[in-house]
Amino acid sequence: MWYALGLFVVTYVLMLIFGKYRPYIALGSAVIFIATGMLPLNKILGEIDFNVLLMIAGTMGLVALFIESKMPSLLADLIMEKVPNVRWAAVALSLFAGVISAFIDNVATVLMIAPVALEICKKQKTNPVPFIIAVAVSSNLQGAATLVGDTTAIMLGSALDMSFIDFFWFNGRPSIFFAVELGALLSAIILFYLFRKEKEPILRENMRTKVTDYMPTILLVGAILLLIVASFITFKPETLNSLKNGIICCILLVIGLVYNLIKKKKFSAIIGPLKEIDFQTIGLLLGLFLMIGGIKEKGVIDEIAKLLAKAGGGNVFLLYTIIVWASVLISAFIDNIPYVATMIPIIAGLANELGIDPTVLYFGLLSGATLGGNCTPIGASANITGIGILRKEGYTVKNKDFFKIGIPFTLAAIIPAYIYIWLMYGIF
Repeated sequence: MWYALGLFVVTYVLMLIFGKYRPYIALGSAVIFIATGMLPLNKILGEIDFNVLLMIAGTMGLVALFIESKMPSLLADLIMEKVPNVRWAAVALSLFAGVISAFIDNVATVLMIAPVALEICKKQKTNPVPFIIAVAVSSNLQGAATLVGDTTAIMLGSALDMSFIDFFWFNGRPSIFFAVELGALLSAIILFYLFRKEKEPILRENMRTKVTDYMPTILLVGAILLLIVASFITFKPETLNSLKNGIICCILLVIGLVYNLIKKKKFSAIIGPLKEIDFQTIGLLLGLFLMIGGIKEKGVIDEIAKLLAKAGGGNVFLLYTIIVWASVLISAFIDNIPYVATMIPIIAGLANELGIDPTVLYFGLLSGATLGGNCTPIGASANITGIGILRKEGYTVKNKDFFKIGIPFTLAAIIPAYIYIWLMYGIF
């Protein structure tokens, strides 16, 4: 177990230090996990989240067509018409990303909103790095707001047998949606402060950009609607069900590519969008999936979860506090999906032993694990995706660039949620 933990820690330190080489470091570490037997060969495929990889690839291709259609440029024009300066544009984009990510995957949200942010920055000739970071962290925040917002929310809904409405009103009380929105309100104020120097007036243009093709926009909107609908449907076999989001995105990409080929009658109509898929980001996520599978196989996640559970003793408030803040810390460095999956049964056992309603602990786990990913550049897939988009545009994101937005944003979002959940479900 200690060798696995040591390799994992060294890998993350190297990725934080050498940001440009993160995909190669992660994949190299994954190879070591496999070569040393810490991740058995027969467990490799099971640890890779093909749904996420397919969804990223499909959405990136769709976004390439979306950008080519000039729709992001039109949306940028519309936003710039409504806001007085760059500061308000950044906050408006972040809030817009948050609303969308409450209903679809955070990565897909970043892939859809980032082109709009980039277009605004190009028009204003301003640095897009803080804009994209703000979009990414806002997307992560709203993932816990609804049943369909994030994989961890789906897992929690399953554990508590929650419906879509239960995320708004549960056991006769306002539910976790309102905890997330309290955090969103305060974090928006934080973003408004962080962008205080961006006071340049918006450059007004007499003419709006003309969209050349509405089909990519239709496909992206269709992706959002289909992802929402698919969250209510269980497919059989289970393999198909676990890949449904990725399959939806890839099928829509194929439709878009075929349409583009028929329209342009050139093979480059297919090759161009496929070239825009960021395979470095996909490689980084693949490496992370395998690394996390290795430490899970060696019992590292189980041991961490057990230590957290025991530390609270019989004091429910202390246990709740430990779960929330430890989840923030842990999910800042590891993917929150295996962590939440491990903690759910432990919390169920704890609640049974203490004779308490586990809701407060479950909600604390979800809020902490969802928001913790905003602390570091590699704490969440949305962050990795946003940084990958910036890299393709020629921008390097330094750790300090991310920390100065991610950390205050996380604190602003988690503190009100932490207080709200305890007052609503811990005291009564």
